[in-house]
Amino acid sequence: MPSSAQAELDAAGITDLALRAAYRECRELNARFGRTYFLATRLLPRERRPAVHALYGFARYADEIVDDLGDGSPVAARAARLDTLDAALGHALAGAPAAHPVLAALADTADRYTIDHRHFTDFMTSMRMDTHVTSYATFDDLGAYVHGSASVIGLQMLPVLGTTVPREEAEGPASALGMAFQLTNFLRDVGEDLDRGRVYLPSEELAAFGVDRDLLVWCRRTRRPDPRVRRALAHIVAHTRAIYRRAEPGVAMLEPVSRACVACAFTLYRDILDQIEAADFPVLHRRVAVPTTRRVAVAVPGLAKALAARTRL
Repeated sequence: MPSSAQAELDAAGITDLALRAAYRECRELNARFGRTYFLATRLLPRERRPAVHALYGFARYADEIVDDLGDGSPVAARAARLDTLDAALGHALAGAPAAHPVLAALADTADRYTIDHRHFTDFMTSMRMDTHVTSYATFDDLGAYVHGSASVIGLQMLPVLGTTVPREEAEGPASALGMAFQLTNFLRDVGEDLDRGRVYLPSEELAAFGVDRDLLVWCRRTRRPDPRVRRALAHIVAHTRAIYRRAEPGVAMLEPVSRACVACAFTLYRDILDQIEAADFPVLHRRVAVPTTRRVAVAVPGLAKALAARTRL
């Protein structure tokens, strides 16, 4: 019996051995680094999963260049590596041999699903911002970054997931969902981002509650809470919940076989906000996660819905 990875590639009609290896590498990146995302992807029909793994794998590969602290790369070196990646991406999308397996899988997925190359350009723009921008004053300022780092991921996914409405109608909710996921990550990872010298939460929003970078660093270093920080985080959690509400109607716009996957990711990511609140906003000294029991409780009914949708085809 073939493995899950082999079965997915067989179902997608991916037969070239090098390309299959490239997709497997993307799948491994997804499984290792994107637990919630990977779990949700398992609810898709097999033939659509490799494309999602490719999109995730590329995003993770680029992100690792920006965030790699282990080799102590200076900003200029990381920027140069991004320039090299961007050039290689352009060549791969144009049909030239890919310089890396992740790019081979991405280019194949973009071609199979006719994904607008502009979304990859916008993504790379935001990755470059991460090499020199360390804070954002307002939500509008942050929005320019989040568009490329997250909203375009939702837009890349739409051709893979399929829609029951004109795609343009689903783009707004898809973009909002990418933004909600990213803001959730920013809230969960405040402490880790501080260690990288970045504060993604808008400084003017924090300042309204008497919070600045120095206070965040102090809380991180001492592992002591501060009521001003809790109030500021609660405010940003409420803002993020509002974006989830804007995104929610988009689930019903997807093809039935894709809805369980997105609904699962939607629920589990939004649950991170619940966990942050329930733990009294400890994000400056530990990483909050959704318990495995909750993941299973969400995924199992989602699997039933996914299977039911497939049998109706």
